[in-house]
Amino acid sequence: MPARTGNFPGPGRPDQPRILFVDAYDSFTCNITALLHKTLGPDVYVHVVHMDLRSFEPRNPDWSPRHLLRYLRHFDAVICGPGPGSPDNAEDVGIFEDLWNLDEGDMVPVLGICLGFQSLVRSFGGRIKKLQRGLHGMVREIEHRGPNNDDAIFRGVPAFRATLYHSLCADIGQALHPSDRWDEAKWLPTSAAPDLLPLAWTSEEREQGVERILMAVKHRTKPFWGLQYHPESVCTEQAAHKVIRNWFQHVGQWNLAAGRKRVETCLDFADPLSDCLGDAPSGEAARRLSMYERLNLHPKLFGHLERAKDVYYHASIDLPEGVDTVAIAEVLGKGAGEVIMLDSSSARKKDPLAKISVLALDVPDATRIEYRAADGHATLRTRGETTTIKARGDGGDTQHFIWMVLAAYQQRRAGHLRNLKEPAACKFKGGFMGYLTYEMGLNALSADEVPRREGPTRPDLCMVWVQRSVVVDHQAGKVYVQALEPAATGEAWADEVAEKLRRSQAWNRPNEMPTSLQEPKQGRQAVNRKVQTTTPEAEAYEDSVRQCQDAIAEGNSYELCLTAQTTMTRPRCTSPPKHLQSNHELPAKAAREQPTPAWDIYKELRSRQPAPFGSFIRLGGATLLSSSPERFLSINREGLCEMRPMKGTVRKSATVKTLADAERLLHIPKEEAENLMIVDLVRHDLHRICGPGRVTVPELLKVEEYESVFTMITAVNGQVPSYQSGKFESSPFAVLDSVFPPGSMTGAPKKRSCEILRSLETTERSLYSGVVGYFDATGNADWSVTIRSMFRWEDEDWYHEEEAGWYEKWHIGAGGAVTILSTPEGEREEMLTKLAGPLGVFRDTA
Repeated sequence: MPARTGNFPGPGRPDQPRILFVDAYDSFTCNITALLHKTLGPDVYVHVVHMDLRSFEPRNPDWSPRHLLRYLRHFDAVICGPGPGSPDNAEDVGIFEDLWNLDEGDMVPVLGICLGFQSLVRSFGGRIKKLQRGLHGMVREIEHRGPNNDDAIFRGVPAFRATLYHSLCADIGQALHPSDRWDEAKWLPTSAAPDLLPLAWTSEEREQGVERILMAVKHRTKPFWGLQYHPESVCTEQAAHKVIRNWFQHVGQWNLAAGRKRVETCLDFADPLSDCLGDAPSGEAARRLSMYERLNLHPKLFGHLERAKDVYYHASIDLPEGVDTVAIAEVLGKGAGEVIMLDSSSARKKDPLAKISVLALDVPDATRIEYRAADGHATLRTRGETTTIKARGDGGDTQHFIWMVLAAYQQRRAGHLRNLKEPAACKFKGGFMGYLTYEMGLNALSADEVPRREGPTRPDLCMVWVQRSVVVDHQAGKVYVQALEPAATGEAWADEVAEKLRRSQAWNRPNEMPTSLQEPKQGRQAVNRKVQTTTPEAEAYEDSVRQCQDAIAEGNSYELCLTAQTTMTRPRCTSPPKHLQSNHELPAKAAREQPTPAWDIYKELRSRQPAPFGSFIRLGGATLLSSSPERFLSINREGLCEMRPMKGTVRKSATVKTLADAERLLHIPKEEAENLMIVDLVRHDLHRICGPGRVTVPELLKVEEYESVFTMITAVNGQVPSYQSGKFESSPFAVLDSVFPPGSMTGAPKKRSCEILRSLETTERSLYSGVVGYFDATGNADWSVTIRSMFRWEDEDWYHEEEAGWYEKWHIGAGGAVTILSTPEGEREEMLTKLAGPLGVFRDTA
C-alpha cells in the first residue's frame, strides 16, 4: 500500500506538523504513525521511507543518501524507527547514521525508537551488547526523573509501564557505577558517552545481579532524542503518550531557536522520492490506479461475461435438529470430485464463532482464477477455455497484480449487488471462494522470498467464482439455497434443491443417517499396515529452536513461528466415500466424479476436533482437510474488519480440565509475550490499510476453550475508510493483500522473520499456514488460518512398483512461536501437541 499515512494535498498550513519516518522494515511502523496522529492531532503529515532507500534506486541509480538533505527542509522532524538487526551492521540502519552526522547547517530534530535509539547511542560513544536475556514482548516499569523535572521530554509524565521489544541494549558504561552512587549517577553523562544525557531506565534481576538497561537519552547540544521502549504498543500505558507530545514541543522550540524554517511547498515523494508541484497521486499510487483501470477494461478477463447482470435468488428452509453441513453435502452427492466446504462444525457445541457454513456447488463448471507466485502469471479458466495474463505485461506491480485482477473481476461481475441486503444473516451470497498458500504470503512481503519451484505448476492462489451455493445459518437454524447468475434458471434450480433437501432422509430421519467410516474395518487395517509416517526428528527440531533463539538474541527477530511437516504415504483409495456407495439415486454427473477417501477422513477430523473454521476443499490439484480454530480476517459489508490472532496453547489433560486451569498456565510472561508480539504486528497490518484512529483491540489475551486444547486469542478490529468505493485501495482484496500472511504463523518483524524461517525450514509450507475463505459479492469476507489440518497434492502421487499400485502423500504441518524464553524441549512438545490431533485421525482412518 502507499507509504504515506497523512493528508498533505498542497502547501499546507504553517502549523501543520510534518514528520519524516524512516522505517527499518519493522512490523510496528504503522502503529507509531497512528500514535503520532493521536498525540499530535489528526492533521499531522507523516511520510514513511525505508532506511535503505531501496525503492528509489531503480529510477535513479545515482541516488545517494546525501540527496535526502534537500528533502529534510520540508519536515519539522525525523523519526528513526524500530526494526530487526543491530546498529553495528550498517545494512540494518541505512540512513540513520547519516542523520546523526548532519552538518550544523543541515541539522533537523530526530527521535530514535528502539533500533533508532540504539543507533543514536552508538553514534555518540555508546556500544551495543546483548542483554543477559531478551525482553521481547515484556512490559516493564520505566523509571524517569519524575513529572516535575524541567529539562526532559518526561516533564509532566507520571510513572508508567511500557512494552519492550529488544534483545540488544545500549551500553554507556552504566555497569561501572557502584550501587551506592547509582541513584545520582544514573542521570549523569558517562565518560564513554559524554554528549548523551540519560533520561530513563529499567532494570532486571539476574543471577549475576541487577542488569541496568538504558531506556531514553537526549543529546546535550544537538536536537536528538531516543527511546528504547515502544510507546505505540497496545500494552504501553497511556501516560507514555505524553512523552511524544513533549518531544514535539521540544522540536518546535529547537527549530525556532535555530532559525530553521520549514519549506512550505507541496510535497509528495511516496515512491520514489521526487518533487511534486500539484495534487497528482504519488508514483506508486498512480501506477496502481492505471493498472486497475486497465484491468477493468481487459478483454481477456471480461470478454466471456454475459451482457445480462447476475441476479440473486434464494430459497430458505428450516434446519432440523441434528443436521449439519456434511449431511447436506452428502444429500447433494458431494464429497468426491472438486468441492469447497467451509464448515463451522463446532456449532453443535453452541460456539459463538460458529455462525455459518458454506457449501459451493457446481465447482468444476465455475470460472476459476489461479496464480503462481513464482512466475507472476494469472490463469483464468472458464467454459473450457484457459487464458493467461502476465503481471509484467500489465504494469509490473507483481506483488499486487493478482489482487487487482480479482478486484476488477468482482467489480465488473457483481458491482451492482453491493446494496443487496436480504437475507441479512446470510453473509455469503456468491462470489470468490478458495485458498492461498503460505508462499503466496511470502510474495506479498517480497517477490525474492518466493521459492522458485521446478516441476508441477501448483497454484499459490486458487479462487472459484461461486454462483450456486448452500449456506447454513447455525444460529438462526436456517438453510439458504442460493443462485447468483444471469439466467432465469436460478430460481427454479434453487427451489428444486431446497425441495430435495426437504424430502431427504437427513431432514426427515436424521438419526438414521449412516455414520460409519468409508471402508470396512478389515480394509482399513490392511491399508494401515502400508502407511508410512515420517515425523520431524526431535534433535533437528530442537536445534532449529536454538537457531531461532540465536537469531532473536542477535536482534534479528522478536519472535519466530517455527514449523515442521510430517508426511504420510498410503495406498490411494479407489472407492468412493460411504454415502456415495449406497446412493442409487445419484445423478449421472456425480456418479462420474472421481472418488476420494478424504471425505471420510475429514468427517472423523471434525468429529474429534470440532472448530468454527473447518474446511474441506478439493480444488486445483489440492485436497485440504482443516479443523481450524483461528479466524484470520473477517470483513463486513461496511468495511469493519476483525482479526483474531491465536498464540499460546495448552492441551487438555487430567491436570488441565477447566478454563481456570488453563488461565493459570497461559497468563504467564512467556505466553502473554507471544500473543502480544503478534497483536502489535496485526495492529500494524490493519493500520496500514485502515489508517490512524481506526484500529481497536476489544479483547486482549483472552483464553478460549476448544475440544482438546485451550488457546489464548486477541481480537483486533479495524474500519476501512470509503469501503467499496470502487477503488482498489478500499476493496476487500486490498485488505487481505495488506495483512497476509498471518502474523501468527510468521513472527515479528514479519519480513525478516520469514527470511530466517526460510533458511531453517527444509520444505515449503504450502497450504499449511495459508488461508481459506471467501469474498462475497456484496462485500463481506471471511478467511481462516490453515492449521490443525492435513493436505495432499495430486502431482505427488506415485506408482509403487513393489506393491503394484498407486500411493498418495499427505502432509501435516505443526509448530509454535519461539521466543527468548522458550526451551527446545518445550517447543518440540508444543509442536507434537498440535500434530497429535490430525495425525491421530489419519492413522485411525487410513
